[in-house]
Amino acid sequence: MWNGTISFGLVTIPVALYPATSREELTFRLLRKTDHSPVNYKRVAQADGKEVSWEEIVKGYEYEKGKFVVLKEEDFKRVDLEAAAQTIDIMDFVEVKEINPMYFQKPYYLEPQKGGEKAYALLREALKDSGKIGIAKVVIRTREHLAGVKAQDGAIILEIMHFGDELVDDASLKFPKTAHAKPREVAMAKKLIDGMTTKWDPDKYEDEYKTQLMKMIKEKMKHPEKKHAPVKASKKPSNIIDLMSVLEESLSHTKKGPAPKKAKAKAAKVHHRKAA
Repeated sequence: MWNGTISFGLVTIPVALYPATSREELTFRLLRKTDHSPVNYKRVAQADGKEVSWEEIVKGYEYEKGKFVVLKEEDFKRVDLEAAAQTIDIMDFVEVKEINPMYFQKPYYLEPQKGGEKAYALLREALKDSGKIGIAKVVIRTREHLAGVKAQDGAIILEIMHFGDELVDDASLKFPKTAHAKPREVAMAKKLIDGMTTKWDPDKYEDEYKTQLMKMIKEKMKHPEKKHAPVKASKKPSNIIDLMSVLEESLSHTKKGPAPKKAKAKAAKVHHRKAA
């Protein structure tokens, strides 16, 4: 999806960029209820409700409510002149552990291109041995991104990052103070964490909502006329929790082995007291 170079100091490495993740979302078409005819989206002007052709559409930035600055294609090209070089420009190297994980957004694989294999391997091994990550700027699809360049197994990963001003300031949010957690409760919680600690295996986790939705769609395909019972909304549990008894029961389940899903759900309900 992108060809360019990694550059740091006087080193230049030709690379190609490939997505490192894929997420298949279930997409739905809008249909007319009477005959299931697909409904198309129309580009309609707010002023008079008339449909607008692509030839009549321009891009505008709304600087005040209802007031716009119109930008033409040449305006975007003027800004992108420097960025057109297709370069992942590493500006700094920092310790990976210094970076808040919230800054990382989306990973991509970087594959070395012809003539870049030796320099690629050199950068990968240097990143591994140093425990550092390269902080770079890169332009993908006309937008400049902050990015991390890091080694992972036999590959170099480019991970798109948030700029500092993109993270929400949490100063206005209310978090509980350390004093709210009692030492005995903390010790019990740590035991529970230890009991549930295992080797990382991403294959054991799945998108259950998507799985159940696909199951229902296949059922409807087989039996389109069958009426399905309406789903009953589950009652929301109270926020008042006997924390120690929940931790103790969780620990007992951990010692016996993982509890079945239904048993877990039942246990959770037992420990939620009714709000006064």
